[in-house]
Order: sequence, then C-alpha cells, then structure tokens
Amino acid sequence: MIDAINQARLQARRAMELLYEHTCTVIEYRKVKNPVTKITEMKEIAVLENQPCKLSFSTIKSSEQTESANQVNQVIKLFIAPEVEIKEGSKLVITHNGKVSEYKNSGVPSIFPTHQEIVLELFKGWS
Repeated sequence: MIDAINQARLQARRAMELLYEHTCTVIEYRKVKNPVTKITEMKEIAVLENQPCKLSFSTIKSSEQTESANQVNQVIKLFIAPEVEIKEGSKLVITHNGKVSEYKNSGVPSIFPTHQEIVLELFKGWS
C-alpha cells in the first residue's frame, strides 16, 4: 500500500513539474570578507540559480469597502520543488513570460510531497 502511495505521489510530482515554465534564482544578503582588504561587507550571493518553478497570480477582494470601491489585493504564489530551501528574507529573481521580476518570500512555505507553495511580495530592498 505504501509503495502505491509513493508511486502516486511521484507521478503527481512529475505532472506538477511539467507546469514549471519559469526559472528562479535565490539570492541571500550575506556578510562576505574581502580577501584583499580583509574588510567584511554585505553582498548579494546567489545560492540557487535557474531552478524551474511556476508563478501564479490571483486577486482577492477585501471585505472592507471604502466609499470609493472595494480594495483588491494581488496574491503572488511560487510553486517550486519541495526540497528547495528558501530562507526568509531572500530575494527571488524570477524569469517568467520573457520578463524578469524580483520578489521576496513573505512567510513560511506550505510544503507538500509534490511541491511547495510560497506567497511572494515585490522586492523593495534589503531590510
């Protein structure tokens, strides 16, 4: 029975990964010691490059209504392999539909046997 479940999960993961038409580069802001000057500086370091992924966009209407209109928020979700570790606060450079966009993860990922889902927000700079 367990083998059948694992086989079904593997098939579901393969099907999910067929939808990965985008790529993701994960960048962390780390302390790096300059070998020449011996000064420690903060630098962007790519920890993962060209990882296949999928972006999903949806809109959610707020339940609060103002005098002019309902507020509409866009939710950006990243679908990526479950074993990929993306630290909180990392910058994600995602190439999708010929466009490059920068995001950061805005919370704890939802990890499933077939994939993980991470809610993103636009990257506005390092905190």
